[in-house]
Amino acid sequence: MINNFKKKIKDKLNNFFDWVKGAELIELNTCNVEEDPIRPELNLEFRTSYGRKIFGVKYKDEICAIMCFGYTNDIPKTIEELDLMTKDAHLQSTLRDQKVGKIAIAYTVWSKKKGGGKLIVKEVFKKIKRSNHLNRLVTLSPLTEMARSFHLRNGAIELQVNQKTQNFEYKI
Repeated sequence: MINNFKKKIKDKLNNFFDWVKGAELIELNTCNVEEDPIRPELNLEFRTSYGRKIFGVKYKDEICAIMCFGYTNDIPKTIEELDLMTKDAHLQSTLRDQKVGKIAIAYTVWSKKKGGGKLIVKEVFKKIKRSNHLNRLVTLSPLTEMARSFHLRNGAIELQVNQKTQNFEYKI
């Protein structure tokens, strides 16, 4: 009986690590916004315009986690500020070298598979480190203990607590 239990645990761990090792970060053109537990009110047009991107962690043919973010030059405290700042950074980039913003602001992340949230943060962080124009990964998180715990547990530091949101930064 104990051997059976140990085997089940070992199989679960192997399956978990297989999917994590085999997953890849990809840019998405779309996502089901109704699945977003954080900001389902933000439509697809908002998520893909003015230097805003959607990334997913894909394993086999399944999207296991999603992160939406926008490029800015400052840290927003609200979605309205994010909207204005991403538009401003996008317009500035047309006058320069098409590099939009210096800061990637993650405003929603969700996972469909255990470990997906942590994995997508790690993969987006690596992508930003390799970028030649981004120098920060900051969140625009809801004012919840769950968001706070998630980001602190995954290595972010708390930057500020706002009226309705909180910002965390992953150090590059």
